[in-house]
Amino acid sequence: MERIMAIDYGEKRIGIALTDPLLTFAYPYKTIINDARTFTVINDIIREMGVTSLIIGLPLNADGSEKEITLRVRKFGENIEKITGLKPGFYDERYSSSIAQERIISSVSKKSKRRDKGLVDMNAAAVILEDYLREIK
Repeated sequence: MERIMAIDYGEKRIGIALTDPLLTFAYPYKTIINDARTFTVINDIIREMGVTSLIIGLPLNADGSEKEITLRVRKFGENIEKITGLKPGFYDERYSSSIAQERIISSVSKKSKRRDKGLVDMNAAAVILEDYLREIK
């Protein structure tokens, strides 16, 4: 059985989504704080959830060119590989946060909950993972 993890990297928070073991669907898993424990927490999730593949959202401009943060995301991926042994793939994350925000607005009734940035981050990771799953099928 396989399980893929997607990461929506942010300077403050990191959204995480997972697939089911049959790679049928993606779901938001959690948002973690991006701090000194980040790599340990991600490694623990990988082990606990049986993750076999890793995708990291790659921030790009609308025209497909790289942003300033793109280099930091690539470096983050290198560090993840050193710690976990999983070589991450990078996947275009353009518009994932906007799509996640739209989903939250349409499905969450409480305004205070809609403003939860952590909820947006993990849902953005799920959007990235859903797009990736569609592409590989």
